Amino acid sequence: MASTYAVNTGIELIADGEQSGTWGDTTNTNLQIVDRLTSGVGSIALSGTTHTLSTSDGALSEGQYKVLVFGGSPSGTNTVTVTPNDQSKQYFIVNNSGQSVIISQGSGSNVTVANGATDIVYCDGAGSGAAVSSLTADLSGFLTSANNLSDLASAATALTNLGLTATAAEINVLDGVTATTAELNILDGVTATTAELNYNDITTLGTSEASKVVTADANGNVTFDSAAFGDSTSVSSSSLSTTLDLRLANDFTTVLSENTTFSFTNAPTAGRDSCFSLKITQDASASGYSVTWPGTVSWPNGVTPALSGTANAVDYFVFITNDGGTNYYGFISGRNMS
Repeated sequence: MASTYAVNTGIELIADGEQSGTWGDTTNTNLQIVDRLTSGVGSIALSGTTHTLSTSDGALSEGQYKVLVFGGSPSGTNTVTVTPNDQSKQYFIVNNSGQSVIISQGSGSNVTVANGATDIVYCDGAGSGAAVSSLTADLSGFLTSANNLSDLASAATALTNLGLTATAAEINVLDGVTATTAELNILDGVTATTAELNYNDITTLGTSEASKVVTADANGNVTFDSAAFGDSTSVSSSSLSTTLDLRLANDFTTVLSENTTFSFTNAPTAGRDSCFSLKITQDASASGYSVTWPGTVSWPNGVTPALSGTANAVDYFVFITNDGGTNYYGFISGRNMS
């Protein structure tokens, strides 16, 4: 019984009892064919405008290579015809020929691989009407669909399909970020706008900038490039008592409407300082109201300064504490400044 051949590869199928003493040569050829089919790379030198890519039964041939690298010096677009036309094939193609290459097998569709391009093609082996299809074209068409999440051909479209408005350059800012997944997930649910997030886009850590967040440098220091302003808070006496909440401001003002006793609250913890000023204005009637200071206030030489008593008289005081409010050091910085 004579040998037969595998339909798509040309591998010889030795019949039972055949090729006694010579079957080793046939088997070696078959194994070489398998090598070409699985990982073989064939360099195909093209010339003119046509080339036949054949697969021969029982023999090594160009059509058995897995990868086809086209080179040579074709005189124009070269049509490579895959034969026989009843064998199904799949080829990985690299075109370095200098010309476009058309892969054809029958009267059906062909695939053109431009010079310098690569492709994966499928030959359906349908006989005289055989067609060749590009598998990468089908895949690219699928991925460029607006209903899919990415686009191999366009990074901008891929970002749009993913629902992102950031550009590739903006996303690449994250390249090198050392935050952990858990730290990045803190952003999940953030409602800040782009403009608000850009407040964090600073030039130098520790140096203030217009319309940017204030940061500290590696030593924990902050440099203000421009003036730093604080609130001035107006306070009033109620039931002969006036409270200065040091969390609210560094400058306080009050117009006396009765004799009053001051109290200072919410001083910073020990080791941190609070320096605040107090403007006291007498009423317009020159009532000469008096004030009583907290017992924790110390004055220069132990002498408590007297208030001005004339109408609308202004006295300015400065206080400093750095031990959590245990002691306050008071100074009169201006007297009777009306």
